Order: sequence, then C-alpha cells, then structure tokens
Amino acid sequence: MAGMDMSKVFLLLGVLFIMMGIGWSLGLGRLPGDVVVRRGNLTFAFPIVTSIILSIILTFLINLFFSRD
Repeated sequence: MAGMDMSKVFLLLGVLFIMMGIGWSLGLGRLPGDVVVRRGNLTFAFPIVTSIILSIILTFLINLFFSRD
C-alpha cells in the first residue's frame, strides 16, 4: 500500500467493516448454493455463493477507490 493516500485506505476499511456487519446480520454465509455437509461430529462448510458475491463487491470497491485516472 505504499504510495496510496491513507485516507482512501481508512475509508475502504471502514466501508468493508460496515458491509461485513450488514452481511452477517442478513445471514450472509447461509445463502442458497452454499455447501454445508454435516456428518456426525463433523461439519464442513464451503460458502461458494457467498465467496462469489463478496468477490464481486470487493472488486467493485477496489476499482472505485483505487482507479488510476
């Protein structure tokens, strides 16, 4: 992050924390398409749909804040 304006970094981190809080309160991680396997004492969770949605949102935010004009 060398050479970046620190105000942009802190703003991005704040937005990410707000989005994480909203996501958890709305049940992000338990979306249709997320794989959860429970067998006995073992639980395996692979949140594929959640990962795709977070990837799209983060790509948008990074391009928005760190675009090279």
